[in-house]
Amino acid sequence: MSVFDLQDKVAIVTGGGSGIGEAITMAFARAGAHVVVAARKQERLDRVASEVRAMGRESLAISTDVTDPVQVDRLIKMTVEKFGRLDIMVANSGGGGFPPLEKATLEDWDQQITLNLDSAFLCDVAAARVMIEQGTGGKIINISSTAGINLNPGLAAYAAAKAGMINFTKSAALTWAGKGINVNCVAPGFTATPGIRKAGYVPSATRKDGTTVPPLLMPNEPEHVADTCVFLASEASSHITGELMIVRTMFHMERSNDVLRDRAKLTV
Repeated sequence: MSVFDLQDKVAIVTGGGSGIGEAITMAFARAGAHVVVAARKQERLDRVASEVRAMGRESLAISTDVTDPVQVDRLIKMTVEKFGRLDIMVANSGGGGFPPLEKATLEDWDQQITLNLDSAFLCDVAAARVMIEQGTGGKIINISSTAGINLNPGLAAYAAAKAGMINFTKSAALTWAGKGINVNCVAPGFTATPGIRKAGYVPSATRKDGTTVPPLLMPNEPEHVADTCVFLASEASSHITGELMIVRTMFHMERSNDVLRDRAKLTV
């Protein structure tokens, strides 16, 4: 099982201060990696980084606006200065929220494309430059969403950006294959992040009749996405590149009518 180890690998996880990004960070640390966490809110990053260190791994918490190329370059530079290398980049930062399409402005549209697609471009390219210079390859993982595959009329710009990320992943994978860089994409379905739970969108695992809802009819947990990322970051996926891996339960099949009535307000 050593091919699944990330022992002493150096990883960056953007959006690493909460939710899916935090779960990826902790899963990487458990697998043996040193993890740099990046997001805008320093206090969240500091907490996650301290938890990584408590596991015996090294960590940096770097406040970063991943839509700013200067700050992304700084993130990469500080990582290499600390660890001497970069092995894994996870472009996870993003978020939803969009007005009714007929009321949306170009500014609304650009904000979502910048946050959810431009940020991945900046992080991927900056990471690839270092990996190419190292000459040892690396792993790049983009976190998309099933919103980039399914119909999402209430999240038009977010869905378009996530769809663009899927296609960009395939282009980057082909471009950098000769450099030993694997580029893959993970598309989570509805995931029970702490924010989603707090908003009350995660139902009980027990039905009204007292029976238990099977796990594949419940939302994803962040750890399900994180485990997929560990696989893609490890040597076990050395011949997988340019692929989309969907982490999705059948939650929508059973709960769409009563739980997802406000889906347009959610990031999935």
